[in-house]
Amino acid sequence: MSDLASVQLMIYGHVQGVFFRAFTAERARKLSLTGYVSNLPEGAVKVQAEGERNKLEALISYLEMGPPGARVTKVVTKWSEYSGSYSRFNIRY
Repeated sequence: MSDLASVQLMIYGHVQGVFFRAFTAERARKLSLTGYVSNLPEGAVKVQAEGERNKLEALISYLEMGPPGARVTKVVTKWSEYSGSYSRFNIRY
């Protein structure tokens, strides 16, 4: 069976108002990941994603760069066990 995992990312920099959530959701869905992305009041973006570990690592690589217009300065990664809590990948507003 695949190596399933869960990861929480906190992404800092100029990451709000640059379509970062839409960029994240598009990449996550193409990778068949589940979870969500949301903006945080302090200006960061939070991502909770689940799926195959290699696909999660690919998502992290995309998000370290971000969409055009974003300037990512830091990504804090916290791995945990797969929970199966999500049926798809959503943008939370």
